[in-house]
Amino acid sequence: MAKKQTKAYAGDPGDEHVEKIAPVMETPKPTRVEPKSQKTNDGWKIQDRTYLLTDGSKPLSKSIKSAGIYHFDENLGYEREMKYCENQKTHFVDEMKGEMRLSHIVFRAGVLFVPKNKVTLQKLLALHPYNGKVFYELKPQKIAEFEVESIEIEIEALNAAQALDIDMAEAVMRVELGSRVTKMSSKELKRDLLLYAKRNPSLFLELINDENVHLRNIGIRATEMGLLKLSQDQRTFSWKDTNRKLMNVPFDEHPYSALAAWFKTDEGMEIFTNIEKRLK
Repeated sequence: MAKKQTKAYAGDPGDEHVEKIAPVMETPKPTRVEPKSQKTNDGWKIQDRTYLLTDGSKPLSKSIKSAGIYHFDENLGYEREMKYCENQKTHFVDEMKGEMRLSHIVFRAGVLFVPKNKVTLQKLLALHPYNGKVFYELKPQKIAEFEVESIEIEIEALNAAQALDIDMAEAVMRVELGSRVTKMSSKELKRDLLLYAKRNPSLFLELINDENVHLRNIGIRATEMGLLKLSQDQRTFSWKDTNRKLMNVPFDEHPYSALAAWFKTDEGMEIFTNIEKRLK
């Protein structure tokens, strides 16, 4: 039987029984390379562009001015006439040469798609007095940034809702549902809280950071449970059992908003502490 030969380390010919080990090479991590954008000599980015009507309407067709348009050139110091002529290489009339064949600018179903080879039209639309008023350019990157921000706010709101204690949850949902929250179970309250945070994340985060929301909820609960009494004209708060007046509601103010503000005064803080203990 032939003797099995093993590979030796390089530089060690005398050892026939030590197997050579190849070095382990790490696979380089792939990195994203952003595509280089093509630009004209004046820095204009060459790409397809889409424009939409600002009012969101989608008429069969809508034309905007393609001639008789003026733009003040700060570099030259005077107003320049612009028009769209497909047979010209510029949108400025004072730079055009030869015959000017005027072209129309038409939105179809509320959309105008301008391919990258029509830079002249794109530049004219960028300076058009209707830009931002009658129409706007749809920019996918800006849309993506907005969507990412919206998703992040939604995640933040849902996490905050998940961690919210039951008293604050009731205070927030009372803003949305009113007195119905008193008849809801804790599970129902939690479910509606999460749904509210998902639908209105910005408003939800604003509410949980508003200390008056909690104070107002305490005042409403105290009234519902018979600790406080609000007069029929909604102008006076009193103790229910003794009928002793606590405060007058200022004219044109919501009674419970006024009560929440009063709870933050020196006299009101003592009453608020008393009410909180009695509600537990």
